[in-house]
Amino acid sequence: MASRLAPSLLVILSIFITLSSPTSCHPLDPLTPSEFIHVKTIVQKSYPSQNLSYQYVGLDEPEKSTVLSWQSKPTKTPPPLPRRALVVLRLKMKTLELIVDISIRSIVSKTEFDNKHGYPLLNNEEQSVATELPFKYKPFIQSIKKRGLNMSEVVCSTFSVGWFGEANTKRTIKINCFYKKDSVNLYVRPVEGITVAVDLDELKIVEYIDRFVAPVPKAEGTEYRASNQKPPFGPRLNGAPVMSGDKGFKLDGNTVRLQYH
Repeated sequence: MASRLAPSLLVILSIFITLSSPTSCHPLDPLTPSEFIHVKTIVQKSYPSQNLSYQYVGLDEPEKSTVLSWQSKPTKTPPPLPRRALVVLRLKMKTLELIVDISIRSIVSKTEFDNKHGYPLLNNEEQSVATELPFKYKPFIQSIKKRGLNMSEVVCSTFSVGWFGEANTKRTIKINCFYKKDSVNLYVRPVEGITVAVDLDELKIVEYIDRFVAPVPKAEGTEYRASNQKPPFGPRLNGAPVMSGDKGFKLDGNTVRLQYH
């Protein structure tokens, strides 16, 4: 979800950086932070001054037979296999799939897809921009005023429009908005009747319809956090152990080991 509440984060990078070990040695280890930097440098060198949108960056996994052969080496620490990255980009309204060989610092494969093959994953940057567009769009501002709502209490999120067999489609998403005043459970307080569609390649609103005005559901009774619940609605653990912090598991490089007592 991309919302007005959270800053834009590169989720793919943050996940891999968190779980990666700087001393990766197994062929299936995720890319390390330094490898991500190398990949970005290699790609930008091949596409200078281009407005690239990174939709996915991850390890291009070697074939199973290659990994098994590597594991069967008689030495305790076999020499590392060449490291490659799979990169999916959007460039000039087309999707590019690149294979980057980090070992030789070069792009070794490039496949271009037209939009008839679907679209790649959304990234947080474009979703964050899309969710801000309604707040600068005069018809939306008027719609919020017409409902008597405080604009500072409105947040918006992105949702897929789906695909229903159309021969020609655009890379669009729909924007749904919610009212967060007096409640953290914003999804139960939708601002209904408003349809917003955004073209992600052009990052502009391409459809806007205000069909009807409906009252926003009340905030009362929407609290869902266990820490704020009162008996008898609070959690009943019945003596079950609670694992917190670093207790209960151990992170060994890229391996999570459970600790049972």
